[in-house]
Amino acid sequence: QGQLVESGGGLVQPGGSLRLSCAASGSIFYNINIKSMGWYRQAPGKQRELVGVITSDGKTNYADSVKGRFTISRDSASDTVYLQMNSLKPEDTAVYYCNIRDSAYTDYWGQGTQVTVSS
Repeated sequence: QGQLVESGGGLVQPGGSLRLSCAASGSIFYNINIKSMGWYRQAPGKQRELVGVITSDGKTNYADSVKGRFTISRDSASDTVYLQMNSLKPEDTAVYYCNIRDSAYTDYWGQGTQVTVSS
């Protein structure tokens, strides 16, 4: 069994910053080959979309809407992935989900953390 434990969401004013964390917990993650770790988000009435991903060899990819504002990083030793979000905008408001994809392209998801950008 295993789970992805997310933290760091909340309410922030436009232009502010938040840092999300996601730690993989449980024996299942000892036995898989992690291909990538990343963050997705889903706003009300919209489909879930990719925010950013970091591969096992450190390559990153971001949605165009967050390039230059968000930075994804990982601690491989603890299977933890971070999302530093700067210059937040109201349109960044969404539930943010942590994702791990293994080499068999199986996806593991966190429970989601709410990020609200509002004055």
